[in-house]
Amino acid sequence: MRNRPTNERPTVIRGPVLTFTGNPFTDGLEHTAVYERDAIVAMANGRITEFGPAQHVLSRLPADIEIRNYGKDSLISAGFIDSHVHFPQTPMIAAYGEQLLDWLANYTFPTELKYSDKDFARSVARVFLQENLRNGITSACVYCTVYPQSVDALFEEAEKLGMRLAAGKVLMDRNAPPALLDTPKSGYDDSKALIARWHNRGRLLYAVTPRFAPTSSHEQLEAAGALCREHPDCYMQTHVSENKNEIAWVEELFPERNGYLDVYDRYALCRPRAIFGHCIYLTEEELQVMHRTGSAIAHCPTSNFFLGSGTFDISRALRQDRPVRTGIGTDLGAGTSFSMLTTMNAAYKAAQLNGYSLSARHAHYLATRGTAHAMYLEDKIGSIAPGMEADIVVLDMKSTPLIKYRMQFVEDFEEALFVQTMLGDDRAVQATYVAGELKYSRNTAEVIST
Repeated sequence: MRNRPTNERPTVIRGPVLTFTGNPFTDGLEHTAVYERDAIVAMANGRITEFGPAQHVLSRLPADIEIRNYGKDSLISAGFIDSHVHFPQTPMIAAYGEQLLDWLANYTFPTELKYSDKDFARSVARVFLQENLRNGITSACVYCTVYPQSVDALFEEAEKLGMRLAAGKVLMDRNAPPALLDTPKSGYDDSKALIARWHNRGRLLYAVTPRFAPTSSHEQLEAAGALCREHPDCYMQTHVSENKNEIAWVEELFPERNGYLDVYDRYALCRPRAIFGHCIYLTEEELQVMHRTGSAIAHCPTSNFFLGSGTFDISRALRQDRPVRTGIGTDLGAGTSFSMLTTMNAAYKAAQLNGYSLSARHAHYLATRGTAHAMYLEDKIGSIAPGMEADIVVLDMKSTPLIKYRMQFVEDFEEALFVQTMLGDDRAVQATYVAGELKYSRNTAEVIST
């Protein structure tokens, strides 16, 4: 990311703003959700410098400052954050007809073999990041492939854009094609080198990434635990309890352990900054472990529906007496959309199938500050407030003819936001700012490189 001058002239935007100061699931919307009908957000040197009602902030700005007014039919928010996504699966999104284990064997593994070619990896990384910005996603926790060059390609492209991104090399030493396997030692050594090269470089972060328990031996999981002990501020990301056949397979492979999550806990992989994808079938005992260890859940509803895996019950995860940190993820390419609005739509439906109504503001929290909290980054991203990193998405609340028509009949902001959650998609994103710089504008329909 280029160095910015310390006296950078502010970028100033105006319009309605929704943000969160805390967790509405535990503290209530009335204490945590902030909605300003006419607000100003000023950004400079990568951070938010001013935020508040326009009438109050205007007097603190230079008289000749340029203000981009998005108007009353917009909504300014912290940039969306994706807690779980596979950038190498972008070329195989919408692959037909399999459930998890067969889908991996027939589609995912053959696609990931291509990433030994760094030029190919770079070409996909560019499309992946462009789609993130086009959908208002400014940060993500990303799986790469077993090949270290796939990690380098993604980080190099993300660095050019100035994005806050966590990612890691997949660790996988069994039950996959031979060309996709590493070893406990090579996986450890490659990860160690990548951590040294990329972790905390600018806004980039490293995630130790065992794909899931069936593709890692006991020795490799031990090595993953060692990496986490040696680098406690790195992330750990993996999958757990996504599919019933997967769970049965784990029981066969690890008969000595007391359930799927216990495999990871045995190797000290349940910890702060650990993000577990899916978690559909976690038992109450396992949820207690997640709560106790500070681990987080990545809820990936479009993927869970697409693969027929099941419906995650978010109300169980967020139970007041032992809440588990929970974020939301697109999980491409089993996930079927880069759109966080589409993902919130699916999260609402998953909750409904479990007898729980997820409000639009609660869903929006999950896609912003909620995922930041799951990633222990709520002091940096996920909210609009002075001092926070200036990652912003601007939505158009009348982005399609149907939405524009429907908005004539809404009675309040909550209903208007719910309409966006149910009917909105990538067309709703007007602009995306990363570290205070405009990186995507619907007017130009492309990522703006600097």
